Amino acid sequence: SVVEVSWMKYGPVVSLFVVLLAVWFRSPQNEVLDDRLDTVLSSLLRAERKVGMNNVARPRVAVGFGGCVDLIVDGVSLLNKIGLPPTDQPLHHDYIENAEQLAQSFAYFFAPGAAAERFMLNDTLFSELVEASRDLPGNRWSVGGNAPVMAGRMATEGCEVLLGGSFSPDFTDVLSQHITVAGNIVEEPDIHLILEYPSGASWGHYISRRANRYIIHSDDHNPYLASMEEFAEKLEDFNPDLLVVGGLQMMDSFPFQSGEREALLSRLADLLSSSSPQIGVHFEMASFVEESIMEDLLHFVIPHADSLGMNEQELPNLLSLLKGSNITVLSDPNPRVATVLDQMREVYRILNQHYKDANNGKPLTRLHVHTLAFQAMIVTRGSQWKNTMSATAKASLTANRHVCGSNDIDPSKARLIMDDSFSVSRREGSQRIPLQETRPVSCWEEEDYEICVAPVLVCTEVYQTAGGGDNISAAGLVLQI
Repeated sequence: SVVEVSWMKYGPVVSLFVVLLAVWFRSPQNEVLDDRLDTVLSSLLRAERKVGMNNVARPRVAVGFGGCVDLIVDGVSLLNKIGLPPTDQPLHHDYIENAEQLAQSFAYFFAPGAAAERFMLNDTLFSELVEASRDLPGNRWSVGGNAPVMAGRMATEGCEVLLGGSFSPDFTDVLSQHITVAGNIVEEPDIHLILEYPSGASWGHYISRRANRYIIHSDDHNPYLASMEEFAEKLEDFNPDLLVVGGLQMMDSFPFQSGEREALLSRLADLLSSSSPQIGVHFEMASFVEESIMEDLLHFVIPHADSLGMNEQELPNLLSLLKGSNITVLSDPNPRVATVLDQMREVYRILNQHYKDANNGKPLTRLHVHTLAFQAMIVTRGSQWKNTMSATAKASLTANRHVCGSNDIDPSKARLIMDDSFSVSRREGSQRIPLQETRPVSCWEEEDYEICVAPVLVCTEVYQTAGGGDNISAAGLVLQI
């Protein structure tokens, strides 16, 4: 028909015209949104810059333990490559013994988009996965493990770092010149497989609700905290302002001999309790599934920490254990601010009550929770931690810088997913705080502490989610020591 012919002839021109019109009449709402993002970004940058790192000596930070080489791949591509069909049974497993359990465990966390890390008790399967990953297009190698990643961020942000870990010479070569390694030299580093996936990825009939990663490892060095002795020796002369402990999730579900793990953690407790009380101790939580190790941490590590860092999965996990119930394996990956703040207050209260009752260890004076949408901190008034507002802003900016893979933040690759206002608690009649673009970090005082909340400019073009928490926590600490 004539209509059809003329459309074929002029269709492209009309389409172009429509596009131009759309650009011309760019919806005012989008423009308002863009302006809003720009304002939030410039205000967060201003808050971060308020505290200069210049003309002071570089803060000295000691970070332990362990490390590995991360092999980062697209999760769905890898599972397709090894021919693992999507399971019809998403199931939680404490550790992975075969391909079927891997499929079930991956599906369990992939659909909600929740972070997870599991030990693989099957060397053959793990080696097959690593070999398949080596040939996958677009794979990347990077320095991995909580301790090296936190050390790397702290060195970048202007600290002098002592890192406890046993690494291969190649590994040590790529570390910053501001990082000194304490530990044994190993020939073959442990490899961790990072299965990344974007938001909206599909595997069979599963669709991911947000970008995240699923990690598998089969370590044999890291669970033994092999670098602890040498780290302890070098610690005295290094004279740190802050001691950071991470990487302990490598001990989770690991087949230790009876009493072996307790002995290792008891040595760590001695190390922490013998360090000078002026030195702040920060413990970075991670994905723990075994209740007995969480109980060991509550007994040996957490009482000696002034500061704790964790994500939205680890916070309810710790809280439920503190209240005497079971571990929560999977929590809401996108929690509301009020929910998180209530959980933080409770953790703060219970741990400080433990400290008072036990009459040893240290009180908890800092709690930092990082979520996809926002950063939240509780800091005790009059404690050694300073610049909480700027530190919360820096943590928030670092979330975008790390996940987008660029130091310069591009507002066109970011969006705010935190609500326009939030309740400070889920209790009836709680105050609501609006998000102000020009003062995006909200801080207020309660009982004996200050709370700060900052929105995250969530990266929409994900480069890497793995190591996000470590980068964010480390950056938040830098301005507070």
